[in-house]
Amino acid sequence: QVQLVESGGGLVQAGGSLRLSCAASVRTFGGYGMGWFRQAPGKEREFVAAIHWSTGGTVYADSLKGRFTISRDNAKNTVYLQMISLTSEDTATYICAAGTFSRTYKTYNYWGRGTQVTVSS
Repeated sequence: QVQLVESGGGLVQAGGSLRLSCAASVRTFGGYGMGWFRQAPGKEREFVAAIHWSTGGTVYADSLKGRFTISRDNAKNTVYLQMISLTSEDTATYICAAGTFSRTYKTYNYWGRGTQVTVSS
């Protein structure tokens, strides 16, 4: 069983930055992909970014590319999401997931509980 624990969310002013972390309970992920998704109240879950654990390859939501950066630390079994130039539109619960590397939530088998990001304007 894989457990994922997110941290780093909080309240930030528009234009600010945050770095989210997702710590995984397993030692290695091999061919897994790690993804970040977000969900705002009343909206569907939205893909943010994903990284292939072995190759380090990344994909991003087109609308977020350039402001969000996903990275990993193999030694710490941790994936990060660096977010800059935040706007109120980025307010959501950010959720980490592990599974098959893709943009689609259906390919991810394991999910964290999420961390809340609130951007004040």
